[in-house]
Amino acid sequence: MIKEDIGFREAGKFEETRFERIHNVIFESSQEASLLVAQEIANLIQRKNELNEACVLGLATGSSPIKVYEELVRMHKEEGLSFANVVTFNLDEYYPMDKNDIQSYYHFMHEHLFNHVNILPENINIPDGQVTNEELQQYCIDYEMKIKSYGGLDFQLLGIGRTGHIGFNEPGSHVNSGTRSITLDHLTRVDAASSFLGIDNVPRKAITMGIGTVRNAKRIVLLGWGISKAGIIKKTIEGEISSRVPATYLQEHQNTTFVLDTEASSELTRVKTPWLVKSCIWTDELKLKAVAWLSELTKKPFLKLTDKDYNDNGMSSLLTEEGTAYDLNIKMFNKMQQTITGWPGGKPNADDTYRPERSTPEKKRIIIFSPHPDDDVISMGGTFDRLVEQGHDVHIAYQTSGNIAVSNEEALKFAEISKALNPGSAVSEEIIGFLKNRTGNEIDSLEVRKLKGLIRRSESYGATRYLGLPDSNVNFLDLPFYETGTVKKNNLSDADIDIMCDIIERIKPHQIYAAGDLADPHGTHKVCLDSLFEALKRLKQKSFMNECWVWLYRGAWHEWESYQIDMAVPMSPDQVLKKRHAIFYHQSQKDGVMFQGDDSREFWVRVEDRNRLTAKKYHDLGLADYSAIEAFKRYHF
Repeated sequence: MIKEDIGFREAGKFEETRFERIHNVIFESSQEASLLVAQEIANLIQRKNELNEACVLGLATGSSPIKVYEELVRMHKEEGLSFANVVTFNLDEYYPMDKNDIQSYYHFMHEHLFNHVNILPENINIPDGQVTNEELQQYCIDYEMKIKSYGGLDFQLLGIGRTGHIGFNEPGSHVNSGTRSITLDHLTRVDAASSFLGIDNVPRKAITMGIGTVRNAKRIVLLGWGISKAGIIKKTIEGEISSRVPATYLQEHQNTTFVLDTEASSELTRVKTPWLVKSCIWTDELKLKAVAWLSELTKKPFLKLTDKDYNDNGMSSLLTEEGTAYDLNIKMFNKMQQTITGWPGGKPNADDTYRPERSTPEKKRIIIFSPHPDDDVISMGGTFDRLVEQGHDVHIAYQTSGNIAVSNEEALKFAEISKALNPGSAVSEEIIGFLKNRTGNEIDSLEVRKLKGLIRRSESYGATRYLGLPDSNVNFLDLPFYETGTVKKNNLSDADIDIMCDIIERIKPHQIYAAGDLADPHGTHKVCLDSLFEALKRLKQKSFMNECWVWLYRGAWHEWESYQIDMAVPMSPDQVLKKRHAIFYHQSQKDGVMFQGDDSREFWVRVEDRNRLTAKKYHDLGLADYSAIEAFKRYHF
């Protein structure tokens, strides 16, 4: 176990780059980073205990700190970490909010931490979402004074919202603000909509600690995970201090560290364009990244870039290594050109030296893993169609039922049809009664979940049949981690991984396609990808795995950068239209999608726009002009 704190350097000293104004540390994964943050908290608790002092922690909710809390619980149970001297103050709570509601932060904290450690109940402080309107102002003053009575916070754990909020201090919050009631930004409510099964159910107000309260903490650690946070992380770390991005106030705190994973850090100058910051070791991937960036910056295709373009934009060392712009441009042009193929399963009887896929075996066994019952056609419908048309043995594996994304109104419609066809059906009556009488965020009954899953399943069959895939090649895995009836899922288990291993061993694929999109609003894609990665680890020594290549696609929220793409499959206008029709079979997801993030466009619209944009990027780099392109990155295991 690592015993050092993350804040191993003097805060405010940034040897990496002049652009950065907040100390930050980047990790390969949020899992690795979370363990280290938990260790720092544990070290603090133990030091305070040795001094016979209370350890006062400011705690955050949301998905970011969950792994930190899991590790603290593990250390309590397996290493004897005691919370007897710990006093906690949570950052915020929705208002109004019953503490027993499964969406309350009271429920969240007890579920993830307090119920599993020996903290004294009287030492737990969470804003009360049930305090009356008349008492609210005094309640906030009292909460603030209670923090001060303990001498302030020893350690404050934070996440960050896409508005730049910390706690619920939305844009416009004052640097010296204290605990108070606040109106939530629309984007904040949109981001919470998946947890509440729709934005209409998200409270409009909250109680939050203020910026001033947070900044008075002796130590602050902010967690940033995922590509969706990359833009706001850059603004916070590199931008000017502004109330428009409240997290920038942390630049003035002398003991703050941002703990980031690689995706959240991807927009930082030293990560995105390291040649502007320091001398680089020019790997092949970095060369392509740099030349693609320069092409976009100068609005010139690869083959028109000049020595002056390179020298004027901090890339003279690349030219020194490569020779002339002419030589480098051709090399990078060819590299991008070689990613394009109309034969995603490999072209038979062709020289595959410079093709993204092997020509043999001519007909491949293929598994397309789809986290939800529509990600296959949304993300790679054109490629799916090509693989079937070109005669490969294609199998679809829908990893989850997707039942939670079916609205109650849609389920009620099908239940009423079922009742009309079978007037005496007790099950239909039970489902109709449940849906008409449910209140709040009540968990779906097992029968309702079954119905919603069947709706998604029948839509999937419609799409796969349209693309010419036999029903026998369609697999519904219903991974157990998903089947909770709520937005919050269980952790990945051996049962999930065993199911993944079973289908891979049964089919023995030459190709696997899987969702590498970690930006989905509710995390299912990541868990599904983790289940695949773990299955690949377990099966790696099997002889058939030597012939298996894994291709990752991205979903409706984000696309691979051009320099990351290993295979680009172009689509004609007719194929774009065919893909659209396949998506339309998923009717329950077409209108009023429950989990679409902050993009109001329907999935088929946004994915067509994305595929066209990828094609445009290729054309702008000087390559052929296609109607649309689906992109894939190879995963080496």
